[in-house]
Amino acid sequence: MMSKRCKYALKAMVRLARNYNQGFLSTAIIAQDENISKKFLEQILLELKRAKLVNSKQGTAGGYYLLKSPDEVSLADIYRIFEGPIALTPCISLNFYEACDDCVDEATCYLRNELIIVREKTRKSMMEATLTSFIKNS
Repeated sequence: MMSKRCKYALKAMVRLARNYNQGFLSTAIIAQDENISKKFLEQILLELKRAKLVNSKQGTAGGYYLLKSPDEVSLADIYRIFEGPIALTPCISLNFYEACDDCVDEATCYLRNELIIVREKTRKSMMEATLTSFIKNS
């Protein structure tokens, strides 16, 4: 299940995508429009900034903006920042691989083989779900 932190990050990113190339959005505006606590949103936006998905400009006319086109930012990008791997077990993760303690042989593991298929279908769907697709479906 997606955490509230990840869900709010997604909502903030979609709001920024709606404003893409139209200037900056303040934290207060995003928080109000998306019904998110301003303090909680500030923490989320800092994480997105560290991940180089957004940037900010200081000052009264400043605020946050996307660093990439809404077509280039996927649900998978955001999910990995806040939730970690898309994979259900560490032995099938592409970015966070770890061998399982209880596995004798990964090559013949019936769980691993099937879960790789699940991971790929999930990853593909999450990669296809861009900020633009969220805007189109709203």
